[in-house]
Parts: sequence; structure tokens; C-alpha cells
Amino acid sequence: MKFAIIKERKNPPDRRVVFSPETLAEARKRFPEAEFIVESSDIRVFPDEAYAKLGFEVTNDVSDADVMIGVKEVPIENLIPNKKYFYFSHTIKKQPYNRKLLVAMLEKNIEMFDHETIVNQKGYRLIGFGRYAGLVGAYNGFRALGLRDGLFNLPKAETLSDLNEMKAELDKITIPNIKILLTGTGKVARGAKEILDHLGIKEISDALYLTSEFTEPVYVMADVMEYAKRKDGKVGERQEFYKDPSGYESNFMAYAKQTDYFIAGHFYGNNAPYFFTREDAKHPDFRINLVADISCDIDGPVASTIRPSTIAEPFYGYQPQTESEVAYDADDAITVMAVDNLPCELPKDASEGFGETFVEHVIPAFFNSDANGILKRAKITTADGQLTERFSYLQDYVDGKE
Repeated sequence: MKFAIIKERKNPPDRRVVFSPETLAEARKRFPEAEFIVESSDIRVFPDEAYAKLGFEVTNDVSDADVMIGVKEVPIENLIPNKKYFYFSHTIKKQPYNRKLLVAMLEKNIEMFDHETIVNQKGYRLIGFGRYAGLVGAYNGFRALGLRDGLFNLPKAETLSDLNEMKAELDKITIPNIKILLTGTGKVARGAKEILDHLGIKEISDALYLTSEFTEPVYVMADVMEYAKRKDGKVGERQEFYKDPSGYESNFMAYAKQTDYFIAGHFYGNNAPYFFTREDAKHPDFRINLVADISCDIDGPVASTIRPSTIAEPFYGYQPQTESEVAYDADDAITVMAVDNLPCELPKDASEGFGETFVEHVIPAFFNSDANGILKRAKITTADGQLTERFSYLQDYVDGKE
């Protein structure tokens, strides 16, 4: 079976790739029955020469490959019929802007495997860039703090060669006496926690965080059962919340009254209660003045996130009283960092980490008859132009009825 590492063609350009040269060499070693080729690219973080040096064919024509592996959406005009594709299609939530892409894949009899749908038997995602979103998101938040308050001047993450260099820049700064809230417990939140721990910021319990002030910077990592509560006053359960959060309401204001810097690293599900609303942000005791919204749900659970920001212009301000955008350093504003493609700022590390998990979980499925059901669960479209049973809920979306 022949696998092709395809060129990223979506704008703005994305320098990430699923496999670094070294990881691809490891895949070739582990699976000698597989053949890997690389489509030439002038934007990839690893140059063509790095792959060629390790003996991989680098070519402008990968049409003879069986499996196409990329990161971002493939433009419709570049889709090759009757192939297997792996990339982030951004279609499984019925995103309107990509409906035509899904229709095109069905028409071209493409078997689509979305990176987001590669999960284990319990439904937990096996691969992704979440850790790197958390790392860069937390770093960017501290960068905003330094610039806004004139404390220090961290360079943009995208100008640094790798994670080690980013952490070396953090070693040069001193964090003021602030209280930091980190929501979530998954890969994104753990990535953000890695930055907090590297800075030597003390982690404390919820009870201490909500009742005490400190003479040093501190943080708390809050799970969903801390910032949401059952409406009927009974003790909540995490799995119940994930299954149906409609019986829950926000308990976030208790944290908002004690927090300076909020890092949103949670997953937000449909019908879950908002963290804070626009009215909450107007409350005189609302203390948050800096938000790194890594989750970046627009005009949703984090009221200050009114639009995504960009790597070029990562910060803006939200004025709670007028509910409007202002300068990120304006008086009485909440400074917002809401970049929606954070891993792009650490393309080398993100690519290396992603490829290692892809080799571990996905490539073996092609050679062990998909023993763990990885490919079966991940497949969205079939070779005969149909949606798979698991994703049949997309039919109305495909038909243009939603």
C-alpha cells in the first residue's frame, strides 16, 4: 500500500505536516510493507531535501498513491477520485462553509477519514494537535499580559524555532502576583498546564483559590464539576453532564470573582451552560481581565470571545459595559487572545508529536485488518459515494436541508 504526504494548499498557508522526516522513516522501518512518498512543498516546516536525504521519493505527482495524508482541508479541485484521504475536513459539525467539500468527496467516491474522528472504543480522540494549542495559547496569554502591563516583551511563538526555545524565553520573565484559572482536563488543558508548571507557578486547590489571596502567582485547574452544578442542587456526575448537560447551570461566577487570568482549555458541548455571559461580565465583582480562549467558541460560553483573532494580530479588547471590541490594552477592557489555529505557531513540534501518534494508532490498522476498529470508526464516506452509518446524521447537511 502506498501512502502520500500531500502538500497543504489551504490559505492562509499551514506549515504543519502529519509526518516529520524522522517519523516517516520510523514508519517505514516499522511497516516495511508500506511505501511512503512525499508531495513537494515550498511551505512545509521540513524542506523537501530533509525527506529526500532519508531516501523518500519527493514528487509533484502523487496520484498513484492509495492513501493521501494531510492536515487542513484539500481544495475541491485538488481532490483525486477513488482515494483514501486523511485530514481535518471540518464537516462533522455540519460546518456550512465545507458542505460542498463533503459533497465533492461523495461524488468522487473518496473514502474520508477525519483526524477528529480517529477515536478509541470509548470515543476518546487518539491523535491531534491539542497539546500544542494549549502550550501556545497559555504562552500567548502571558505575552499579552507582558505587553499590556509593560512588564516584559515575549517574542511571538511563530518566530521561535521550537518548544525548547519558547520555554527558554519564559525563563527570562517574572510573573506578577496574579490568580490564574485553567479549565479542562484534556490534552489542551494539559498543554497549558505544562507552561504554568514550567514558570514555577504554584498549583492550589479549589477551596484555597476561592477563599484566599496570595503573595505569589497561583493557579487552579478546574474540572467541569467545579464550574458547573446541577440545577436541582444534587451532586453532579461528569459522565451525566457529558451525556446531557441541560440539567446543569454555571457555577463560574465564584471563580470569576477570584481570577485575573482565565485560560479556557475545556471542551464545550452543545446545550452546556455558558461559563459567563455578557451580563456576568458587567458585574462589579467580575475580576477577570485577561482571557486566553484556546477553545475559541465564538459568541458562546466565554462572552468576551466575540471573534477569532489571528497569529498576525492575536489580541483584542472586550469592553463589558458596551459589549464591544476595543484595543487590547484599553482601560477596563478584558484582554482577549482567541487565535483559532494556535498549533501553527509551533509547526515543528506539533508535526513531530502528531506523527508519532499517527504511527502508533493509525498506520497499524492498515496491516492488522483494522483489529481495533480504528478505521471503521473514523470513516465518514465510502468508496461508493455514501455516508457511513456512524455519520449518516450528515445526510440532511449533504442534501442542503440544514
